[in-house]
Amino acid sequence: MNTNSKISGLSRVTLFIIAGLLIASVFYPIWRIELDAPQYPEGLSILIFADKIGGDLQIVNGLNHYIGMKQIHPHDFIEFTILVYIIGFYAAFSILTALLARKKILYTLFTLFLLFGILSMVDFWRWEYDYGHNLDPNAAIIVPGMSYQPPLIGFKKLLNFGAFSIPDVGGYLLMAGGVLMTILVLRESKILTKIRKKRTATLAATVLLTAMLTSCGSSGTPEPITFNSDVCENCKMTIADPRFACELITTKGRCAKFDDGICMINYTKAHPDKTLSATYYICDYLPPHTITAVEKMSCIKGGIISGPMGGTIAAFASKDSAMVYNASLQGEMTTWDAGTR
Repeated sequence: MNTNSKISGLSRVTLFIIAGLLIASVFYPIWRIELDAPQYPEGLSILIFADKIGGDLQIVNGLNHYIGMKQIHPHDFIEFTILVYIIGFYAAFSILTALLARKKILYTLFTLFLLFGILSMVDFWRWEYDYGHNLDPNAAIIVPGMSYQPPLIGFKKLLNFGAFSIPDVGGYLLMAGGVLMTILVLRESKILTKIRKKRTATLAATVLLTAMLTSCGSSGTPEPITFNSDVCENCKMTIADPRFACELITTKGRCAKFDDGICMINYTKAHPDKTLSATYYICDYLPPHTITAVEKMSCIKGGIISGPMGGTIAAFASKDSAMVYNASLQGEMTTWDAGTR
C-alpha cells in the first residue's frame, strides 16, 4: 500500500463535503436526552450542542436538586469551550487533505478522527457516570443504592422517568463525516476493491446495519409489570389487576404500561407519533398472567368482561381456554386487532 501516492479527484471532492458536514454540525444539537414521566406528558429534553446545553435544562436542574444530582451548567465543562475548535480543526484538516491530495495525510486524518470519536464517547460516559453517582447525601429524595446515570445510548428507566439518549442532527452530521472518511480510506487503500472481489461487501454491510439497529432500537422484550406499584401511562392509576394489564414498546425501545386494554388503545390514538410501529403485549387472563404479544393471544370481547377502566377485552394464551371461559364470560371470540377496531 503506497501511502505517498495521490488520492482520486472524487475523494478530494468528498473531503470538501466532509468539511462542510463537520462545520454544519456546530450549528445543531449533537446529542439529546429525552425524559418522559407521568407528570410531564409532553416530555423534557436536554440538547447538547458543541458549545452549550439547551432544551428544558432549567426544569431538569430543578428536578436534579431534589434527588441530589449536581445542577448542569455549561461553564463547568471545558468541553464546551474547546469542542467547537476541535471540530473546526478536523474540518480544516479535511480541506488541507483535499488540497494536498496525499493518501498518507488521509490516513492520518481518519486515525485522528476515529480517536476523537472514541474519546468523545468515553468522556460523555464519564460525565454521565459522575452526575448519576456523585449525589448529595442531604437531598430531599434519597433511594438507597439508587443511581441516576442516563444511558450512553438507548433507553433506561430512572425512578418514574424514562430516559432516552440518542444523537441529534449535529451528531448525525459528524457520524456521516466519519462514515465518508471510512469509505475513502477503504477505497484509496484498495481494501474495498478486495472485499468486492471476494463478494463479501454485501454481507459486511448487512452485519453492520444489523448491529446498529440492534444497539439503537427496541429490544422487543416486554418489561415485567410490578403490580400495585407501576402506573398506567394513560390514566395514571396504579396497575393492580393482572388479568387486564398490558404494555407497548416503541421503536425507540421505550416501554409504556397500562392497567387496561382500553387505556392502551386510547393512548395509541392520542399519541400516533410515539406509537407508530410499536409492539403490543397483554397479560393472560389466567394465572400466572404471562405477558405475551397480542397477535399470539386469543381474545374475548364484550359480555360481562369489565376491566379496571371499563375495558371489554380479555386475552388468553390458549384458544381452548378462551373458548371454555367464554361460556361464562358470554362474550365474542375475536383477535386483538379485530376486537380493537
